Amino acid sequence: MSLLSSILLGVIQGVAEFLPISSSGHLAIAEHLLGMSGASDIPEFFDVLLHLGTLVAVFVAYWDDVRDMVVEFFCGVRDLARGSTPTPVPPARRMILLIIVGTLPLLIVLPIKDLVEGLADNMYFVAAALLVTGCLLFASDRVRKGRKTEKSATMVDVLLVGVAQAIATCPGISRSGTTITAGCFRGFDRKFAVRFSFLLSIPAILGANILSLKDAVEAGIIWADVPVYLVGVVVSAVVGYACIRLLKMIADRGKFGAFAYYCWAVGVLTLILTFI
Repeated sequence: MSLLSSILLGVIQGVAEFLPISSSGHLAIAEHLLGMSGASDIPEFFDVLLHLGTLVAVFVAYWDDVRDMVVEFFCGVRDLARGSTPTPVPPARRMILLIIVGTLPLLIVLPIKDLVEGLADNMYFVAAALLVTGCLLFASDRVRKGRKTEKSATMVDVLLVGVAQAIATCPGISRSGTTITAGCFRGFDRKFAVRFSFLLSIPAILGANILSLKDAVEAGIIWADVPVYLVGVVVSAVVGYACIRLLKMIADRGKFGAFAYYCWAVGVLTLILTFI
């Protein structure tokens, strides 16, 4: 792999992982309509490293939250051993519970993982999913601002956001856009909706990488290319961090409309090209 390819793939990973435009949908479109071989040419080990790069971006962007949750996890274990729990429960400790509950719906997807991934071969489905993503983003701009945070969000709230994340495993459905929109519909404060969406991505990205790491190792690692891989990882982390900051600013202003129009345009164009 060339250095330029590594940098380019790092940029694509950093942008598509966090902006609400569906990276899986765009990859499927590129493969089937633009004649690109796409992911099949990307070494599996490099793909795993790229995802870890964007995971680093989440850790950096939300370091205070991650640090507080790690501290509260051990404090919680200590309190359980002593048989005492503080009242009220510290926000960071409650956030851990919310993320666990929000991640549970992904377990339902595991048995049908191959079926879901196979939907990428159906361009009509991918196009329709992008149109749906656009509608969700458009609607999120018009939802009345909520006030719920980790202190007041209910288990039902985060479970429904988790269901949205599970649905977003379908190619063409944006994970960040869907989970943020679901949070807004459940009355989340916009800043909290974005924060919870990205913190919820940590176990999702980490779990997906653990599942694919074994296959990546078995497929073989070209050790001579590792330094080039690492450049791509750094690029994906830096670009991913910038995109997180950008999305936070956009969400604060309630302006997802531009992404909605983009998803609609790509969806309609895909339908036309597929039909032709």
